[in-house]
Amino acid sequence: MDVYIGLDVSLASTAVCVLGERGGIVTEASVASTPDALVSFMHKLPFGIVSIGLEAGPLSQWLHKGLTDAGFEAVLMETRQVKAALKAMPIKTDRRDAEGIAQLLRMGWFRPVHCKSVSSQEVRALLASRKSLKNALINIELSLRGLLRNFGLKLGAVSKGRYEHRIRELIAGNAMLEAAAEPILRARAALRRELAGLEKLVRKLAGKDPVCALLMTMPGVGPLVALTFKSAIDDPGRFRRSKDVGPWAGLTPGRNQSGERDIAGAITRAGDVGLRTALYQAATVMLYRGAHNWLKAWALRLAVLRGRKRATVALARRIGVVLHRMWRDGTQFRFTRAAAMAGRPA
Repeated sequence: MDVYIGLDVSLASTAVCVLGERGGIVTEASVASTPDALVSFMHKLPFGIVSIGLEAGPLSQWLHKGLTDAGFEAVLMETRQVKAALKAMPIKTDRRDAEGIAQLLRMGWFRPVHCKSVSSQEVRALLASRKSLKNALINIELSLRGLLRNFGLKLGAVSKGRYEHRIRELIAGNAMLEAAAEPILRARAALRRELAGLEKLVRKLAGKDPVCALLMTMPGVGPLVALTFKSAIDDPGRFRRSKDVGPWAGLTPGRNQSGERDIAGAITRAGDVGLRTALYQAATVMLYRGAHNWLKAWALRLAVLRGRKRATVALARRIGVVLHRMWRDGTQFRFTRAAAMAGRPA
């Protein structure tokens, strides 16, 4: 008998549900959330395993790799779709979630998620670390501003380099405020040093990577955007068309249609938040500071008709499409429309 297996993964243990071909539960179990434990459990089953499904999450890619390396057909399932399907259950438990995932797998009613390579996951970990440090630095600066504001001490507009000097000016002579601010200033100095080190590493990685060097020929695309795009896409061949990058990044308008109602709303915001943010930042730089090119001219014309905000979103979507095509073709960015069209296949 062939079976379908659903896994509901948590930090310590994973609920396992084994379904037969007709949807009946064959067996259920709780297994440790490690590849070795899951592979050992699968090998003990006296059935032919058609596929193993698990919801995309923090541990999923690690477990997926372990199951795939062991020779099993494992599938990562899109989180939002699985969540929407399981929401119909009146009682939610890990056991029921595993059963629901197995049923979705058996019926084929799921959207598979690409399992990124180890190198891409490592780069994404580096970018996530940089983002965490940057957010911590911003939060600590804002907290110090708020602390001094209670005493009528307004920091005002100040550069990052003069921030510490300005703080010391304001608290000079007040022993209590100096005692409160000094630990925060020392923590800020340490965060700035670590962030500068990560920024240097990011620039070094992007400079040595041939794909990132190619992507950075586009105005507005720097080391951070190039690394974010490359690590998020991972394999350009998984998109049949370059136009598919926009919807995958959540940069296309959503639609709600029912009967006589048909509403086109804001962008879907589905997919990778980091990639969507990076593309929007690249579009902002290109639109306001980048060198003149055919993409910028197109966005400026659109801004006149639809407004700057919508034009920036549309430009972000199109930047993603063009970057993917540059990667696939191995060509640098072409600044004129004529050159860009000349490079397209007949």
